[in-house]
Amino acid sequence: MRVYLDNAATSFPKPQCVSQAVCDFINNIGSNVGRGSYQNSYSAAQVVYETREMLSSLFNFNNPLNVVFTMNITQSINMILKGFLKKGDHVLVSSMEHNAVMRPLTSLSKQGVEFTKIPCDIYGQIDYSSIETLIKPNTKLAIISHASNVCGTMQDIERLGEIFKKHNIYFVLDSAQTAGIFDIDFNKSNLSALCFTGHKGLLGPQGIGGFIISNEFATKVSPIIEGGTGSLSESEEQPEYLPDKFESGTLCLPAIYGLNASLKYIKKESTKAIKEKELYLTKLFIEEVKNIDGIRLIGYNTTDNRAAVVSLDFLNIDNSEAAFVLDREYGIMTRVGLHCAPSAHKTLNTFPKGTVRFSFGHLNTEEEIKYTLEAINKIVKK
Repeated sequence: MRVYLDNAATSFPKPQCVSQAVCDFINNIGSNVGRGSYQNSYSAAQVVYETREMLSSLFNFNNPLNVVFTMNITQSINMILKGFLKKGDHVLVSSMEHNAVMRPLTSLSKQGVEFTKIPCDIYGQIDYSSIETLIKPNTKLAIISHASNVCGTMQDIERLGEIFKKHNIYFVLDSAQTAGIFDIDFNKSNLSALCFTGHKGLLGPQGIGGFIISNEFATKVSPIIEGGTGSLSESEEQPEYLPDKFESGTLCLPAIYGLNASLKYIKKESTKAIKEKELYLTKLFIEEVKNIDGIRLIGYNTTDNRAAVVSLDFLNIDNSEAAFVLDREYGIMTRVGLHCAPSAHKTLNTFPKGTVRFSFGHLNTEEEIKYTLEAINKIVKK
């Protein structure tokens, strides 16, 4: 039996319609957008725009042209941070952030950008009462992960949005672990930008991500990649209008076709049904694993306020060995280590040992969860 429990890294399996859409583009369309005056190019452009429309609708945003495509969420975050921040600016982040945020900020700090980590408790929850004490006159931006990729703990983004709006701070959301599963309202959360990746909860292929950006914030962000856009070809200056301002070079159209299909699948299934299935499986897992001797459950021991991401610390066996045995002896695929999030692990008191992470998708089954729990019980009793 092979059991895939690494959906926090990338969702698998994908809905069959995703691979069919990718193959359809490669086999039958093959054309670039904005680079040809013929039917195949127009057809591809229509699919690209339709995908922008679906993403805009998914996040309750009202302008598809403000949906910008990138390779992945890491590129999205880098484009916003490096396109906006300048020497002397101050940024707020949580202590639970992924290196997709922390590495560009650490790099920018060498150029005079400051950042402060909002403290989180041992469960990974932000200390909301501390936020206003950390705001400085030069605080320009806050960037927060909606849900931890280590322990699944979710932050209250509407509450955060109110605080940041009150202080005129731009608010950027990292939705890597929640987009396509949990409802995110761009406007209610007072977001300035929402960064997403296509290959996790959105169920698309790797190689596609992006961000949604407000008109006002977009005027403050400079493009860090410039070049051909298929528009204003008579000019050697980068277009100022969206999405062209941030979309230089050829888009990954096979991946956009796949994302288009996965978004239609999500709409058909509903985010509500997908979320309920994932949290049901998470509850089955947590309710038994929290009582197994020799295991420390990281984060909350309920499904309240969490995504379908669960980290375990094996107390009597090295975590790497436990993950190895899960794979080699039981066919259970997890992710072990620090999950590109050392700050989060320090917050959770799991650094430098790390954890074994189990992340569930809505296509996992009860049988797989029960099988995994049996395997864990056998490992800790050896």
